[in-house]
Amino acid sequence: MKKLLITGLLAFVYACAAYKGVPSALTDRPEWKTLPLPATPQQLDGDPEAGLAFLIYGNYLGTGLPWRIVEKRFTKKVNDTLWQRNGPNAHAPYLMNVFEAANGVPVLNGNCFTCHAGAIQGQLIPGLGNSFSDYRRSFKPLADMTALGVSLRFGKRSPEWEAFEDFGRYFRKMSPHIRTGQPGANPAFRLAEACMMHRNAGDLSYSKEPLYDISPYPVATDVPPLWNVKKKNALYYDGIGRGDFTKLIFQASVLGITDSTAARQAVTGFKDVLAWLHALEPPKYPREIDPASAAQGRLIFEAKCSRCHGTYGDNPSYPNKVVSLDVVKTDPVYVNYIHQSGITQWYNSSWFAQSEPRSWFEPLPGYIAPPLDGLWATAPYLHNGSVPTLEALLNSPTRPLRWQRSGDSNDYDWENVGWKYTDAKKAKKKGWVYDTTLPGYGNQGHTFGDDLSREERKALIEYLKTL
Repeated sequence: MKKLLITGLLAFVYACAAYKGVPSALTDRPEWKTLPLPATPQQLDGDPEAGLAFLIYGNYLGTGLPWRIVEKRFTKKVNDTLWQRNGPNAHAPYLMNVFEAANGVPVLNGNCFTCHAGAIQGQLIPGLGNSFSDYRRSFKPLADMTALGVSLRFGKRSPEWEAFEDFGRYFRKMSPHIRTGQPGANPAFRLAEACMMHRNAGDLSYSKEPLYDISPYPVATDVPPLWNVKKKNALYYDGIGRGDFTKLIFQASVLGITDSTAARQAVTGFKDVLAWLHALEPPKYPREIDPASAAQGRLIFEAKCSRCHGTYGDNPSYPNKVVSLDVVKTDPVYVNYIHQSGITQWYNSSWFAQSEPRSWFEPLPGYIAPPLDGLWATAPYLHNGSVPTLEALLNSPTRPLRWQRSGDSNDYDWENVGWKYTDAKKAKKKGWVYDTTLPGYGNQGHTFGDDLSREERKALIEYLKTL
């Protein structure tokens, strides 16, 4: 039973559909092509070092698996090779925290780097999205098994059960809704949506019955790099997240916190987390760059791309523009899904929006043109991770319909800038096959590089390596 409990939590953290009823396209299209999003006041007086410490040691998930269950297994060796933490955390994987629940019981749960640390050539990069996660299996049996195991081991009147109960509740409620049909796609929005629909808006307490409906079709996205947060006036791919960023980046805590009292305590640490994000820099391209070609590429970029993606160098600028679906023409399912989700109304009536400092949801029918800092490292591309390389992003006819990669971080394509892949037109749905024919995972749109010559495209890519 102990082994099964460990397997259950590890499977959730490491990886942390029948098709019917995909939301239809929005009928009210905007007249605008691009729309700048205004800045809002942010809490920028935090401590970056304290922010990182909070991320890798802190209690911002509130509850978790009692440490006693896994302690002997983990303490046989040092498992944290990234942060080199001390105490019990030295023995936990880098993407987990050991912390004390409110009643003093040590528990284990995932941390932000479950999704926000990615690897290239075997090197983990904090802040890079983890595009190797796989949510194609159901976690519902594991969630049920974990709850049963903790109750049998400790009893439901024990301090250990109290320290586990909220995480157990939301894990079980959330797990049926985050299974995707696509490897590498991250269902973070679905996780939040599924947890929040079982929380009372006013005090975030548990509601056994769902408070709004959730679509049966799971929508997932690529994970954006965290070092771009400092440039943004709004968060998430469509810019729905407005207002105070500390609350917006705190939202994963709905998986385990008990209520708004616990939320108020935990969110204070995210002022320091925001400071750490503002100090975080993208990785430099590690190979040689042709300066003459990059200089030519810069001219092309400034003429064709900078109006939406900003400028770089000594005097950088970023316009924070949402680009209309009618203009960018990338897969619309994610945007349409959010417009029809009950989470927006719930969020705007909740503790997040009704207490200071406020954050709120304000959806628009388009996608933000993101900053491109560290772009070379952030493959696959587009909001859904449907395009494996920069070359394919800038030459849409070459994008593969189905493509397969090994899942090995060493298989980086330095020539085309992205992940090596093989065309998998006839591949069955086994292994690491990305299928762009699935709703929400299409690779259409963003055809702005199609009219470039081969030489111009090569020069532009050379410049993009410098960002």
